[in-house]
Amino acid sequence: MKILGIGSRINHHEFGKGVITNVSAKEYWVTFIENGLETIAFESEFEVIEATENEVDTVSFHDVEKSLLHLLKKWSDISEIVPIADKWKGGKIILDPGQAGLASKEIPIDTFFHKIIMVRDRVRVMEQKINASKIEEIEKIELQQYITRIYGSLTTFNVLFKSTNDYFVGEKTK
Repeated sequence: MKILGIGSRINHHEFGKGVITNVSAKEYWVTFIENGLETIAFESEFEVIEATENEVDTVSFHDVEKSLLHLLKKWSDISEIVPIADKWKGGKIILDPGQAGLASKEIPIDTFFHKIIMVRDRVRVMEQKINASKIEEIEKIELQQYITRIYGSLTTFNVLFKSTNDYFVGEKTK
């Protein structure tokens, strides 16, 4: 039995796709896209997507984790955890219709915030796909300007973010 090296990519019948991040005497430590870190025995059944040599580990676990997170963000629909500002935790949004006789609607602010984050992440993926595409440079610039305007339209929601690093940023005025 040939032992796979760190960085090998596999598809496990139970846990899905993952990357081997450590190898012990009897098992692989695998970080799965949808199931996080799991250990699986060498003899477990799984499909090898891409094998690497079982060499001495010259890369730190931190470097592997950093690379893996980069790949997951780039190729999946998984979004990073973005904390809501403490003052909004457990709050609600109340939508009062302007028309008499209609009921109000309450939405947990955490749910609303999660939807805003999903929109942001999908706009970022669209931006990456545009930048990586083979369309003309002038078209890329035009599409990038639209994306910048989308971010600008979403700056109203910056009040919900715990960290200013997560804010939407639109077009800067000069």
